[in-house]
Parts: sequence; C-alpha cells; structure tokens
Amino acid sequence: MNSLPLLAWALDFATAAVGLALLLCGWRLLRGPTAPDRVLALDTMYINVAALVVLLGIRYRSDLLFEAALLIALLGFASTVALARYLSRGDVME
Repeated sequence: MNSLPLLAWALDFATAAVGLALLLCGWRLLRGPTAPDRVLALDTMYINVAALVVLLGIRYRSDLLFEAALLIALLGFASTVALARYLSRGDVME
C-alpha cells in the first residue's frame, strides 16, 4: 500500500486549514477592537506563516524552508515581545 496519496491529501488539507486561519487572523488584525487584540492576531499570523512554510518544506522536500520557518518564528517572537512591552509601558527599551 502506497501512503504518498494520503500524505498529499493531508498536506493539502493542512495547507487549506492554515490558509483559512491566516485569513481569519488578518480579519482580526484589521478589525480588532483593541490594540492587544491586534497584537495577538499578529502573533498568531506569525505562527501560521511559520506552519505554512513548514508544510511547504515537507511538500517540496526542502531544508531551506525549515530554516526560513525558524527565522520567521524567531522574528515573530521578538516583535511580539517588543509590541507587548510598548503597549504595557509605552517604550520598548528601558
């Protein structure tokens, strides 16, 4: 039994699900009632983009895409911390 069609179907489904999550996060980013809601939506979008890059790395069997996902996750974390500090204190650096 060949499991590659099942893997292709699972990758297609996961890509569609992550794409839908990106659209919903984009809607919350534009429409969020408060600034913390927008920061959380942006943080979730970073996570979803990293997941999408990992899925593409699996599909195309590329190690470079996994490194790109790691870089996206690192920058997303740093920017979320900076935005959260800015919203809570009014400045990023002390």
